Amino acid sequence: MAGTTATRASRSLPEPALAYFPNVRSTHSGRDLGARARRRIRCGGVTVTNDPGRFGHIPVLLDRCIDLLAPAVLAVSDDGTGAVVIDATLGAGGHSEAILQRFSGVRVIGLDRDPSALEIASDRLAPFGDRFTAVYARYDEIARALAESGYPATNSVDGILFDLGVSSMQLDRTERGFAYSVDAPLDMRMDYRLSLTAADILNSYEQGEIAAILREFGEEKFAGRIAAAVVRRRRTVPFRTTGELVELLYQAIPAPARRTGGHPAKRTFQALRVAVNGELDSLRAALPAALAATRPGGRVVVMAYQSLEDRIVKNAFAAATANRTPEGLPMELPGYGPEFTTLTRGAERADAAEIERNPRSAPVRLRAVARLTDEERS
Repeated sequence: MAGTTATRASRSLPEPALAYFPNVRSTHSGRDLGARARRRIRCGGVTVTNDPGRFGHIPVLLDRCIDLLAPAVLAVSDDGTGAVVIDATLGAGGHSEAILQRFSGVRVIGLDRDPSALEIASDRLAPFGDRFTAVYARYDEIARALAESGYPATNSVDGILFDLGVSSMQLDRTERGFAYSVDAPLDMRMDYRLSLTAADILNSYEQGEIAAILREFGEEKFAGRIAAAVVRRRRTVPFRTTGELVELLYQAIPAPARRTGGHPAKRTFQALRVAVNGELDSLRAALPAALAATRPGGRVVVMAYQSLEDRIVKNAFAAATANRTPEGLPMELPGYGPEFTTLTRGAERADAAEIERNPRSAPVRLRAVARLTDEERS
């Protein structure tokens, strides 16, 4: 395991909050910027940069993702020339770097809604020249990204990769307000084009709306209690920082619940982040666009980190791999068979070695499908 570093809160919090939320005082995170020395690691036969100090994360399930994409890329040519892969969640570009190194002719189109991520990834991938294209877009804007890159929105891509959720790089940028381990402005926007912040939700939404967000997007069983406490507090002083929210959560969540099931703030912070960025709606729109964009033989690989995302992926893939012949007919109708086949048995998880090397991989659920060729459908 690599070394860690401490990040201190920018503002002192009351001792009760510090007692139950010690990470607000300081946190040890393998994801902290500058925490580890730069080194190179071998993954799937290629060498990729493992430099959290520069790039902010280690790619999750890198070998497995490349192995799943490889048959589609190599079906085009021996070195991937002519093949196109979309990295729909570019981040710091770790997965894209590995794909570009593994297949010397492939073209990668990287999408991200975070301008700072695009800048970092573009710098990292500059040595690959015009084989890499960065597009400022959310992952539900795949059709636009393809059009801007000179490709049609359907049947034009050999592989698409999604690595969902907030990136380690964003968590490490304390000013973004994604992390409950440090005191920072309550922002949580992945894209500064958005006007809504987490503070706006807490300070202006009705109590019932706040409770619904916490319940639906965070699966928080104390959503009602937390929402009521939020409304009481904001009557006297509005929310400004993550530390203020953590302090309120200590007061609102019963003591036995605070001491089990991980950090008590994780569900509330997840819910607010998802609401601010419209993540689930974007995912629901992105998956059909990704499936439509793939050529016969093309593959879509998705890594989700929480049950709400994974449920959406599971349902979309189930529909894509289902036989569409109406029930009750004695035989399958021509043209009504499944368009995709499943490549994974359920949701694949990281093994112990992967989790030890990269703790962020612990909750990952990976699913993948491939578009059937005409021969396979006949």
